[in-house]
Amino acid sequence: MQTQQRRTSVLQTIQQSDSPISASTLAARFAVSRQIIVGDVALLRAEGHAIEATPRGYLLRRQEEGILRTIAVCHTGEQTGTELNTCVDNGCTVLDVMVEHPVYGQLTGALQLASRYDVEQFLQRSKQANPLSMLTDGIHLHTLRCPDEGAYQRVCEQLGQMGILLE
Repeated sequence: MQTQQRRTSVLQTIQQSDSPISASTLAARFAVSRQIIVGDVALLRAEGHAIEATPRGYLLRRQEEGILRTIAVCHTGEQTGTELNTCVDNGCTVLDVMVEHPVYGQLTGALQLASRYDVEQFLQRSKQANPLSMLTDGIHLHTLRCPDEGAYQRVCEQLGQMGILLE
């Protein structure tokens, strides 16, 4: 398979997937190394394709329904699951995490957590590497996609009651 043909096929595979697809899965499908896929995706992004890299793999950024809100939170590593589950239990998707780094400025990591299963997978991966929030003593932001203002308000209220929400 020619390089451009593979890249087109990688893009089509990501476009057709309803869930993130890992670079390793794509590499096995196209019989190339994971690093070749990472390079292909980088070039596809440079061409303007809205491909996001999440901890679970690549996905195409889609226009979705709902409202976007940003919350500021601070908590310990042990409270991470509680914080994220509070968001997804109220119907919100945790799109990303952002921290303010003294050298690099704003660092953002894509999350795309929409269910307790997603949260559990994230927590398992966090055992292998510290989350970004550990760089800032637990202070960080999340972008949430919420179905409506009521869901967002419930998240804020519950996180506030837990002492996690920064106001």
